[in-house]
Amino acid sequence: MRQEKILICDDEEGILIYLKKLLQTQGYQVETFNGGAALLRRLKEGDPSDADLLLQDVRMPDMDGIAVLKEVKALRPSLPIVIMTAFGTIDAAVEAIKMGAYDYVTKPFPKEKILSVLKNALEKEQLLQENRALKSELEKPILQESIIFRSAAFQEIYDLTLQVAASEANILVLGESGTGKELIAGAIHYNSLRRDRRFLSINCAALTDTLLESQLFGHVRGAFTGAVAAQKGLLEEADGGTLFMDEIGDMTLPIQAKLLRVIQERDFIPVGSTRPKSADIRFVAATNKNLEQEVQEGRFREDLFYRLNVINIPLPPLRERKDDVEPLALHFLKKYSLKMKKQVTTLAPEALQLLCGYDWPGNIRELENVIERAVILARTQTVTAKELPIWRKQPQKVEAPRGEAQFVSLENVEKEAIERTLSGTGYHKSRSAEILGISRKTLDRKIVEYRITIPS
Repeated sequence: MRQEKILICDDEEGILIYLKKLLQTQGYQVETFNGGAALLRRLKEGDPSDADLLLQDVRMPDMDGIAVLKEVKALRPSLPIVIMTAFGTIDAAVEAIKMGAYDYVTKPFPKEKILSVLKNALEKEQLLQENRALKSELEKPILQESIIFRSAAFQEIYDLTLQVAASEANILVLGESGTGKELIAGAIHYNSLRRDRRFLSINCAALTDTLLESQLFGHVRGAFTGAVAAQKGLLEEADGGTLFMDEIGDMTLPIQAKLLRVIQERDFIPVGSTRPKSADIRFVAATNKNLEQEVQEGRFREDLFYRLNVINIPLPPLRERKDDVEPLALHFLKKYSLKMKKQVTTLAPEALQLLCGYDWPGNIRELENVIERAVILARTQTVTAKELPIWRKQPQKVEAPRGEAQFVSLENVEKEAIERTLSGTGYHKSRSAEILGISRKTLDRKIVEYRITIPS
């Protein structure tokens, strides 16, 4: 679990020592500064995501605390700030609150008070970040991406999708992660009578119970701590359209009961309210779980299962539709070549053979990731086997076509890929590790293992 980092700025050495020790015992990372200039220099030079909260004294000898606050807000607008003040400077603390500080504490303060204020500030910021992320997703234009396939197995699935799209029935899409369940949900919506209304989606496994309920049903002002304003939920936003609920099998029983009421009664009650709102929504749900087994074991409501499972669409994994690997790979090749402004247009025969011979446990999502990385690493217009990382996972030996050179050892391929990526990023290790799909720690170990020289 990630440790939250708190910055402390105060000119009193004793206060810095006391607070650092106190907060470290609570599991926080702590960085201290004895003046405003040092703090501002650190914020200008550091990464924007390397601090979660600032605890700052309002009076410092080198800079006025209010002036420091103004500059901090300009550098890090979303960084929560808690002000420390003495009895004689409360007016300055109030001024700081008006300028955007979260709260203030008066010296001397009991440890319970300071810990409570910091905890509340961090929790509020986490909630705001989650809401901002969700709002950003909702505001993205929903475009129906082409569904790429060649296989007869998927043609049958696609025909069924178009056939049921015109109905108003709720639909359950079944399949492993990465098989394209959201694309099928989009195809259902855009081929239905609701195509001119909104298509919204939510991942039920990605949110806590409280946040999932709030995002689905909305809430009124004051419904819970941090609910400073009323907020519409997805059920209200999707009225007249389609709501895609991914990973429905991870929804807890209390939320399942509330969702069942929405489907049956066509209304819902926002959190903290007593007045129901109408909801004309078509539900498309998806899961990689066996819901019938979940029902038998008491983890999923049987009545909700039957309400959602009016029609089910089972998506085959990519290993069962190998004919689709080539057209999908070429589609992603074109997509990422355009995105990265590179002329990578073809797959070498041995690369295609390697792709088609792999089982793809991560399905289409894994294939897309592999092709994206290949485009990044490619030196020519053609992707070769050297640019594909799946040789490390391949149990069987892949022979090179007759007349072509045999593959080099896996160690040499890996070493070359690491050297090329490091060189291409100017030996930026974190960026190189991200491109290679490994951790920074693993990259450092490989550099030592392969004796790769890093220019000083």
